[in-house]
Amino acid sequence: MITARAQVTVRYAETDMMGIVYHANYLPWFEVARTQLLREQGFPYRQLESDGYRIPVLEVSAKYRRPALYDDTLTIVATIREKPLLRIRIAYEVFRGEELLATGESAHAFCDLTGRPTRPPPAFVARMNAVFTPP
Repeated sequence: MITARAQVTVRYAETDMMGIVYHANYLPWFEVARTQLLREQGFPYRQLESDGYRIPVLEVSAKYRRPALYDDTLTIVATIREKPLLRIRIAYEVFRGEELLATGESAHAFCDLTGRPTRPPPAFVARMNAVFTPP
């Protein structure tokens, strides 16, 4: 399992008139945590793109439990639970302190610069094999 954490502070522009975060704003927060997770594993998006890869979102879902509010400091946890093969599935949890506010999941695939599906870079495969190989 691979996990990364990222923090955001809810901006006024991300809320409605009641100070509650608009539901679609969770997706960019998922991206912040996903980007952090890949960076921590040695695969920053910028490098993947310069190497000729894209990782588009194929699916995304979110479940909202409690509202996030203006000026909250949130922690977004991104987790890859299973070794990725051709698809990468990432789970997300959004916390305010210890309180779980939302969960989500996204699925991604590696594509080349023309948008055609391709195998992940060899270094990515090697890293995932190392992380997900039982001791």
